[in-house]
This record gives sequence, structure tokens and C-alpha cells, in this order.
Amino acid sequence: MRKSIKLGLGAALALSVSTAAVFADNVKIAFIDPLSGPFASTGTNGLHQFEFAAETLVNAKGGVLGGDMFEILAFDNKISPKESLIQLQVAIDQGARYIVQGNSSGVANALTEAIDKHNRRNPDSQVLFLNYSAVDPALTNEKCNFWHFRFDPHVDMKMAALTDMIAENQDIKKVYVIGQDYSFGKAVADAAVSMLAEKRPDIEIVGNELHPIGKVKDFTPYSRKIVSSGADAVITGNWGADMLGLGKSILENGFEGPIFTYYAAADGITAAFGESGVDSLYLVAEGDDNPPPKPETQEYVKAFKAKYPDGNMSQTRITNVMQMLAQAIDAAGTATDVVKVATALEGMHFTDSLWSTEDMYMRPQDHQVIQDIHIFGHQPVAAPYDMDNSGYGLKVQYTVKDASADIATTCDMKRP
Repeated sequence: MRKSIKLGLGAALALSVSTAAVFADNVKIAFIDPLSGPFASTGTNGLHQFEFAAETLVNAKGGVLGGDMFEILAFDNKISPKESLIQLQVAIDQGARYIVQGNSSGVANALTEAIDKHNRRNPDSQVLFLNYSAVDPALTNEKCNFWHFRFDPHVDMKMAALTDMIAENQDIKKVYVIGQDYSFGKAVADAAVSMLAEKRPDIEIVGNELHPIGKVKDFTPYSRKIVSSGADAVITGNWGADMLGLGKSILENGFEGPIFTYYAAADGITAAFGESGVDSLYLVAEGDDNPPPKPETQEYVKAFKAKYPDGNMSQTRITNVMQMLAQAIDAAGTATDVVKVATALEGMHFTDSLWSTEDMYMRPQDHQVIQDIHIFGHQPVAAPYDMDNSGYGLKVQYTVKDASADIATTCDMKRP
């Protein structure tokens, strides 16, 4: 299934854009993520955040190159790497020169390899891959390439922040690690084990297992093992339906310790946990506290909720993707020569207009963004800054400035 969405000029927007801009070219950006199946809610909410960011932060301000508008094309990959490659070719055939994707590192690994091959064979239709949420470290290490940029801290960077917080809690003596059985889940497990061994060698890993992604209907057997292990804390990289199913089951089976996660918020997860998640769920991410301290950010969230009443502003990095791409295109003076755009993007220092006052940096040696990382707690949060219209949301509990800015990379960047 393919859904094409053109971000045309709305009535209010039309008042602020010149007549010349109406006839300008569109910059086509292909969104390739799940829009059906068990992870449809996650993908759809991400799509809406991209649409809103493009319309509000770029098009409503005159677009790029003096009037070219961002246009989001949506493609349903059904969370399948094979389907993603089919949709990638369709997107390229339709003129997209920018690919955004984030759900599943398995998909991201397939896309980055395919895009690298495509660009070497087709210099007249080269594309950039703007990865907003696939966090397998390999993508900016041994599998890095010039065409791929990551706007989300990768697994090791997030785990470094999580284990900093865990290491300071002397009540945690035993940890259970559980995750989805694919590259991302394995990377989370490996990072947790190695970093805890370094920072708190006294902590015992009492469980370390993977489960099939998107296929477990009842997590009770896993939860019972966690409870019986005597774990003081749980670490999981689960996302989407697997995060909801695992987390609910763990708490329903009597676990009372903290659950440290990568994605335990929004898309129905926050509402499903409600009061039971308070002082239990923790999530590592970029972004800001709630309510956001900046008035312009508060207005941005209110406008998003007015347009998408059931949506969540859950991936703040999406606004960074749109703003940094716009800045790079203007600096390059072209949207079609993606080599020039990529050259402008690598090494870019960017001050986020919404979520932070701190500088963020697209590291040129591996195309990995460097920024502050927070550990958020699931807490009561007033609307419209809550998640799932539930009265609960995320509050900052712990912050690491310029997180992992000096983290090593094995990337051997080959530039065209």
C-alpha cells in the first residue's frame, strides 16, 4: 500500500508564501516505515510528525532555495526489509532524493546498503538516507557510508547514559536484560552487559534473552522468569507492541523494580501503563522536559495536537531532521545535487529551535549526531504535553551533556 501526501499550501500558509513559491519545485522526501501491521501506530505517528514539521518549520517559513516546498511521500514497508527495498525503488522513480526511516535497524541496514549501491550505479538519481531512529551502532561504524546520516543517538550512546544512572543506584545488584531477536535487540544486550561490567562489576546479570520480534502474544512466561530471577532492575530495547506487551506483563506479575527502556512511551504505551508506570518506567532519549520551557515549543505542541488530537510529539529529533536538511539545502544551493547537500550536512553545528538551547553536531567522521541525552521517567504530565491523552508523560530525571561525544567509531568514510 502506498499513500502519497502532498503538503500543499493551506489557507493560512498561502498568506505567508509568495506567488513565485506556489510555482516552485517540491523537494520530495520519502517516508518508508510501517503503516500497517503490529507497528502501524508507531509508523503513523512518526509520519504525522514529519508532515507537521515540514509544513510548520520549513514550508510556512518560505521553504528552501527561495520557495521550494518540502513534500512528504509516505510508503508502507510493513516493517519488512524486502518490502522496504521495493518501496525505495518506487520512491526514487517518483523523484524522491531524500529517504527518512527509523523503525527497525534491520530495515535500516537493508536500506543503507541498497542506497550505497544505487548511488554508485546511478549518479543522476542519487539519494540521501536520513535515519531518524534506527540505532544499530553498526550503521555509523563498520557499515557507515557517505549517504547515511543518523539523528538519534545509537544503542551504545544511549546505554552509556542508562548505565551511568544505574551505576549510581547502589540498590541495584541484579539486572535482567531482555529484547527483540534482531540486530538492535542484540546490540542493546551486548552494550548492557559490557558497560555494567565496566561501571558496576558487582552487578549480576541474572538473565539475558531475546524473543521473536512482533510475534509474542503472551509475555507471561518471560515475566515469570524475570520475577523469579530476583532482578532488581530490567533493561529492554523493546519498542511498539512488544514494549507494551512485555512491560505490562512484567508489572502484572509483581515486579516492583525500575524498567529501563529505549521506547516505553506514546503509541498507546503510556495510556496502557497509566499510574502503574509511575516510578517504574524509564526511557532514554533526546528532547526536553514537560511542559517545555520554551514558549514557542509549547505553541508547536499545541498546534500539533490540534491537528492530530490522537497523536504524540514523541520523537523530537524529527524536527531536527527537517530543519537540518533545510539548512543544508540552502547552504548547498541545491536540493538535487545530494553530494553537495551531504557535504553541507556533515560537520554541521545546529541549534535546535524547539527542544534544547544546546548545540548539536553532525560528526563528519561517521555522520552521527552528538547531543544531550536524557533519562525520562513516566510521570503525571498535564495536557497537551502528556502522551496518549492519558495525563501521564515524560519528565527528565537525569541528563548527560554532549553524550558520548568522544565515543570511538570504526567508520572508514569513503567520500565521492
